[in-house]
Amino acid sequence: MSDFDVIIIGGGPIGIACGIEAKKANLSYLIIEKGCIVNSLFHYPINMQFFSSSELLEIDNIPFISKEHKPKRNEALEYYRRVVTTNNLSIHLFETVLNAQKNRNGNFEIQTSKTNYSAKNIIVATGFYDIPNLLKVKGEELAKVSHYYTDPHYYAGMNVVVVGASNSSVDAALECCRKGANVTMIVRDAAISSHVKYWVKPDIENRIKEGKIKALFNSNITKITQDNVIVNTPQGEVIVKNDFVLALTGYRPNFSFLKKLNINLSSDENLTPTYNIDTMETNISNLYLAGVVCGGLNTHTWFIENSRIHAKMIISNILTKQ
Repeated sequence: MSDFDVIIIGGGPIGIACGIEAKKANLSYLIIEKGCIVNSLFHYPINMQFFSSSELLEIDNIPFISKEHKPKRNEALEYYRRVVTTNNLSIHLFETVLNAQKNRNGNFEIQTSKTNYSAKNIIVATGFYDIPNLLKVKGEELAKVSHYYTDPHYYAGMNVVVVGASNSSVDAALECCRKGANVTMIVRDAAISSHVKYWVKPDIENRIKEGKIKALFNSNITKITQDNVIVNTPQGEVIVKNDFVLALTGYRPNFSFLKKLNINLSSDENLTPTYNIDTMETNISNLYLAGVVCGGLNTHTWFIENSRIHAKMIISNILTKQ
């Protein structure tokens, strides 16, 4: 069994930042990622543009040069890959952490899909993009329904329902429409979200106004069939002819994994994990949280730009204890 000072669970931007800080502090460390480098970013839509500017996405003051002020997905993938390889970070890819518990000596025993490790400290930087918020309606299990969106070309000439009115939903609706899809948005609120990127919001509102994209506001899907979507609207039940459903209703952290680690969650609807805001240490000593996972269901609380500091805070606390 390999022994480390720090095991970092998650190879996204914040997990990478933690690895850099651990290396700079001469701590033995390992980043374990269940997919590829920055796996969540890899699964973003191919044309996705970040809300943040490139300098706000930088790690360890390593320059992030992009063609535009706000970089796109492919530029971010290139940047974070180069950060990992240039710094020669110790990272195991396509390996899933299954469990981690303290032994009698106070060290953590970590079980993965490939082997076992021992570590004095654990940092959980697992993000939230892997578990979608389900619609919980009949027909959601059909192959035509997806909770992820990648390439608009796939939907050209098809009747596409997009559920939601956040950035991902709006981007999907606009891109699919431009590729020739017949798009209908199902929005539970009265309008497009105010959080939508400011340079995109007028575009979607104008496309809806001119009728290029249909939108049913204050509405919810009640049933999905092979050929239709049944929608409850203020005017009554509406049947929408449909080939594909993009249910882009957001995502959530892996709460079952956090519970397995014995991390306490708040009793309110947000299920916020317990941690010290000054050190990022949870209710379990030497077990830390970093990045988006800290927000529970409040997934818009933490971003790359405001959680990069977690890496320095955690490693500093670990060094203080030593």
